[in-house]
Amino acid sequence: QVQLVESGGGLVQPGGSLRLSCVASGSFSSINVMGWFRQAPGKQRELVARITNDGSTNYADSVKGRFTISRDHAENTVYLQMNTLKPEDTAVYFCNAHITLYGSARYDSWGQGTQVTVSS
Repeated sequence: QVQLVESGGGLVQPGGSLRLSCVASGSFSSINVMGWFRQAPGKQRELVARITNDGSTNYADSVKGRFTISRDHAENTVYLQMNTLKPEDTAVYFCNAHITLYGSARYDSWGQGTQVTVSS
C-alpha cells in the first residue's frame, strides 16, 4: 500500500557530499516520522537520522554536524544532506517511515536502499 523509493546514492571521494532523497507514494492517511538508517557489510542496521512532523530531529553521534535531515511535507519526501563524507559512512542507506493508513492502522515502511560508497 505504501512505497518508499530512495535516490541520490553513489560513489564519492572522502570530504565530498551527497544528497539522498526518499519519496513516499501510495494510499495512506499521514506520515508521522521519517528517517534514514544505514547498514554496512557485517554490521547491524543503525539509525542515522530521523525527523518528526513538528520538525524535531535526532542524529547518530557519528554524523552530527555533518548530516542534515529535512522533510518536504507537500511532496511526501525526506532528504539527507551528507557533507564531509568519510569512508566509514560507506553503507546501504534505507529510508524508513511510520505511516498511518486510512482506518487508523499503522504501517512501518522501508525502502529498498541506496548504496553510498566513500572511497578514493
